[in-house]
Amino acid sequence: MRGRIPDSFIDDLLARVDIVDVIERRVPLKKAGREWTARCPFHDERSPSFYVSPVKQFFHCFGCGAHGSAIKFLMDYERLEFLDAVEELAQTVGLKVPHDGGERPREDRTDLYGILEAAAAWFQRELPNSAAAQAYCQKRGLDADTVQRFRIGWAPAGWDGLLRALGTTPERLALLDQAGLVTSGERGKRYDRFRERLMFPILDRRGRVIAFGGRIIASADPAREGQEAGAPARAAQQGDGPKYLNSPETPLFHKGRELFALWQVKQAHARLARLLVVEGYMDVIALHQHGLPIAVATLGTSTSADHAELLFRAAPDVYFCFDGDKAGRAAAWRALESVLPRLRDGRQALFLFLPEGEDPDSLVRKEGQAGFEERLAKAMPLSEYFFEELGHDVNLASLDGRARLAERARPLLAKLPDGAFRDLMRQELTRRTGVQSAAGVNAAAPRTLPRAVAKRSLVRGVIALLLAQPGLAEQATPPYPFAALNQPGVDLLIELLELARARPGISTASLLEHFAERPEAAALHKLALVEFPADSDKLREEFADALIQLARQTVAVRISELTGRQAESGLSDAEKAELRELLATKGRR
Repeated sequence: MRGRIPDSFIDDLLARVDIVDVIERRVPLKKAGREWTARCPFHDERSPSFYVSPVKQFFHCFGCGAHGSAIKFLMDYERLEFLDAVEELAQTVGLKVPHDGGERPREDRTDLYGILEAAAAWFQRELPNSAAAQAYCQKRGLDADTVQRFRIGWAPAGWDGLLRALGTTPERLALLDQAGLVTSGERGKRYDRFRERLMFPILDRRGRVIAFGGRIIASADPAREGQEAGAPARAAQQGDGPKYLNSPETPLFHKGRELFALWQVKQAHARLARLLVVEGYMDVIALHQHGLPIAVATLGTSTSADHAELLFRAAPDVYFCFDGDKAGRAAAWRALESVLPRLRDGRQALFLFLPEGEDPDSLVRKEGQAGFEERLAKAMPLSEYFFEELGHDVNLASLDGRARLAERARPLLAKLPDGAFRDLMRQELTRRTGVQSAAGVNAAAPRTLPRAVAKRSLVRGVIALLLAQPGLAEQATPPYPFAALNQPGVDLLIELLELARARPGISTASLLEHFAERPEAAALHKLALVEFPADSDKLREEFADALIQLARQTVAVRISELTGRQAESGLSDAEKAELRELLATKGRR
């Protein structure tokens, strides 16, 4: 259940939606046998390698590997989150999306989005009325197009400007409170949260205002030129607080899950190859204005696991830009720890450390786009930064030092997903320390299919048959005689059988969607591509025969195990009885 939407609803939705119709409304398709084909919308290609299966209800590109259900296509093509993609598909077939505990009250938040949009418009209208704000924007080199693109505004001085403008009824006043735009004093009196600050609307992935960031600006008084407005002499006027002040957590805004300017980045790119994570709003805006519309910022927090997932969903290469001082290095390491579990093959994280006293804003204004691109080209790959940081106080010439590096690195490398990058990182650790790095198996995790097998094993073959026709699961009745077979993929096969039996009529696309965020997803999708004859009776016969073969393998393996132990150390009475029964069973087959 993703996002508290019942699995049964996802099954029903994917059964009603025709993926061919969903994709054809966005990408021209041509019939090719039982499938449809096109040039892939997710990478540049001259000849079609993008296929859509109306039978299995999923798409696959043999060029770039993009694949999934109608839900995944909308997520990738329209840049939607899972819940938004589900809701969009549901609307096309007249379904209302249920959620655990009842309907999700999205429609009830319309007024909340509305009050935030009204606040953004009010702040924008106030910007031309402030000479100090205008002077600051000019000093920072912001042109009119950039101010408009980021909807930069101004929260004027005073305690209740926004309150008087928008809080005209008790209901609207409650909405301002819920949106985090007003706060209360010790005596309960409400006043504007943002006062005398440059305002930056924070947008969600659909371009809706969900929060604000406000920046104190330098004094317009020539005598105070260059002094930040957060100085004590002006603190009372501008609201006690930091240079940057963000909205509090609200029903729409969770700062650990949002990125400033991700909306603007996605609007600037049909296909996004890289993202640059910086620390400040003005850094982001300066980079965009100087020809680098790839910059985003976390909202006053460290890079979280949610941030990391959001970043890699948007682009395969993510650059993290930090100051080169101790604090910057600490922030970079926290970012590294967040991205490690998400570095599947094909993803890269790189680290750029800036000279002392510089930030992205100052550098891009000095060096321009070309100069900053040169710095990005020299960014440190995660692998290099990883070993440099762990080994900075280690003497690799000594056995003790190499052992220390190995012990520091092992638990971190264990966080990496299975794949070529993890293998290479372990090899590099072995090269630096001489300590062999074990593959490391998580005993609590289900056994998964091997990454590359030239010929499908029997277990893989059964899974492929089940994916081709999920209804075959009815032929397998628990307890499964092959459950004790110690082979890769058996646990996964049993899980698939249980899932298909529990949800009669489930489609191939729904089975794959169930595993969409699991490590087994890629292997399952490859098996779902295996073509079988369209004859249902032949499939049922082949599936039944494969189950019998699995049962026979289980018996044979157990007999071999027991006879081996009998020769070495003898068997218990129970084991002897089990062996006799197994031999008799084998003789009857």
